[in-house]
Amino acid sequence: MSEDAASLIDLLKHAEAGDMQSLETETQKLTKQWQTMEPQLYLAGEFDRNNCYLNVSGGAGGTEAQDWAAMLLRMYLRYCERQGWKTTLLDRTDGAEAGIKSATVLVEGDPAYGYFKCEKGTHRLVRLSPFNAKSLRQTSFALVEVLPEIKDAGEIHIDLKDLRVDTYRSGGAGGQHVNKTESAIRITHLPTNIVVSCQSERSQIQNRERAMQILASKLLEKRRSEEEEHKTELKGAKQSADFGQQIRSYVLHPYQMVKDLRTDFETSNTQAVLDGDIQGFIDAELKRLARESL
Repeated sequence: MSEDAASLIDLLKHAEAGDMQSLETETQKLTKQWQTMEPQLYLAGEFDRNNCYLNVSGGAGGTEAQDWAAMLLRMYLRYCERQGWKTTLLDRTDGAEAGIKSATVLVEGDPAYGYFKCEKGTHRLVRLSPFNAKSLRQTSFALVEVLPEIKDAGEIHIDLKDLRVDTYRSGGAGGQHVNKTESAIRITHLPTNIVVSCQSERSQIQNRERAMQILASKLLEKRRSEEEEHKTELKGAKQSADFGQQIRSYVLHPYQMVKDLRTDFETSNTQAVLDGDIQGFIDAELKRLARESL
């Protein structure tokens, strides 16, 4: 691409009036290529090229928050479709009336973790409530957690004595075997109280293996977060310890706006965002992280 840019600059120096339209077209083409390639330059993290586990859960607010969590899950699945990534629903707990209490998805693609790490945090929705007879304006929150898939977590040792393993019947589609046997697994890591679950596979053994992989990823993430917090304390900087701090606001009433509170990137095309058009937000956050690291 650098050679193409150099050639284009040379042509522009000696261009005649009749050549300007074709050169402008080539310039626009190179600009579009650069906009696609630029975010890749910021993916230097250890796990950025890995697959990832994406968890979406409703915050306080009951049905409103659970419906918002389902909207976010749909948004991310649509984004994955745009990227051509494979998604597997590992665990899902539906809300009593609507939406989801929580859902965990395995996203397989390059760079799934590098992109989705930009979505960690609390997402805020403001809209006219469809669950309120008076259609009052309602604010809802949902939490997004992202972990890299780590197939070789050699540095993480899990003592089986520290685990409580519960089995239960899987819900949703899957046939008689899945729904009538206790193939789903829930593992609690007692020292940290971290809970993981999986119900996507047909056998209890497969669900246990997948749940253990998620647990290893969570424990590694916890260790590294603690190390970062310690470094921050040594530097004397102040940083919120709230994992679910608000990162983005989605306003559907009284005006239309989605704004990222970290980068100030915003758009009024809320429907496109909710349909999975979130690359602009991800690119802006990758650039911010790159600047911050310097």
